[in-house]
Amino acid sequence: MDNKIAETKIPPIRNGTVIDHIANGQSLNVLKILKVNENNIDSVISIGMHVPSSKTNGWKDVIKVEDRELDHATVGKIALIAPDATISIIRDYYIAEKFKVRLDDHIVGLAKCSNPNCITNRGEPVVPEFIVEERNPPKLICVYCDRTLINISENLL
Repeated sequence: MDNKIAETKIPPIRNGTVIDHIANGQSLNVLKILKVNENNIDSVISIGMHVPSSKTNGWKDVIKVEDRELDHATVGKIALIAPDATISIIRDYYIAEKFKVRLDDHIVGLAKCSNPNCITNRGEPVVPEFIVEERNPPKLICVYCDRTLINISENLL
């Protein structure tokens, strides 16, 4: 009797978005950005964590979300967590669009400043803004208090 388990892979999706080349271990933070939780899953979401990557000679995470295409703000937040990520828009099992995430030089309204004394955290009607000092890994500097944003994933809006 042969009890060997056959290798299984993440199945293709008909329509939706594939987020590939996520930094190893960051897929759960990307799911937070997508606002995925146990109460709002309306379609199939496949997650591959610690997947071998020939591109980096190491490991990566992959997420496939059926029946959802990402808006510009969501892609911007993903770029803050996974600056090497690639987004593929799938339509009828084919790649309709494919692009690498890109950090703009100036980030507005995607994250809050980690400085509790910053004007953006004091109840004033001021939208958080950051200058991108480094892209990989991202290093953001608040334009109001000059603080380097610490722990970007916990400070996303």
